Amino acid sequence: MSLLEILQELQATHDHLRTIDRDLSAFPPDLASLDQEGKSLTRQLQETEKQLVDLREKRKELEQQLEEAQRAEEVARKAMKAATQKVQYAAAIRDLDDRERQKAAVARPLKDAVARCAELEVSLASLRSRSEETQARFQELHQVFLSEHENQVVGRERLLLRRKELESSMTAGDLVRFQRLLQTRQGRAVVPIQGSTCTGCQVKLRVPFLSELRRNGGPMICESCQRIVFIP
Repeated sequence: MSLLEILQELQATHDHLRTIDRDLSAFPPDLASLDQEGKSLTRQLQETEKQLVDLREKRKELEQQLEEAQRAEEVARKAMKAATQKVQYAAAIRDLDDRERQKAAVARPLKDAVARCAELEVSLASLRSRSEETQARFQELHQVFLSEHENQVVGRERLLLRRKELESSMTAGDLVRFQRLLQTRQGRAVVPIQGSTCTGCQVKLRVPFLSELRRNGGPMICESCQRIVFIP
């Protein structure tokens, strides 16, 4: 096969695959509802997991701060007990009061973080259970859906195999160019010329360009949209 023939068949293969994928993703209402519910639960799971990770990090920081505050309180308490003069004792009392307030300032948010972590863990377990149930039900109905579209499923497998064969027969540069065009040109990388117009961008091509294309037989690159063009 010539490069042009390979490119034409590869474009047709992609077109057929896109049509099949669209049909196989057009779920009936019950399956579509489960699909949306599953995606929603997945998002909630990800958000809850992130919240829990962040909160656990915050809890760890608060625990470290509380340990430091407790050590500082113990030092201040020992200093108060060791004070032998009235002035020293008064200063030690004030320092101990400050340390106790600092510990309380850490203990309160730590208690809240611990409680919130527990709530998130319960919520996460519930979300995981619901997600597993939804996914199991979706898979069950999806298998029924696919069995009802067996011809398209089989056709898709054959097209995927053929696409792989065609791609393996191309040079790396030609394949990269083709794949990039698929992404940037709405899935239309290879298009015919009708009259003197590129059917990809609807721009009328220059006469010298068309003359060269006729002589070479193609493929060539459209000067306007950069798609691969040929004369059918």
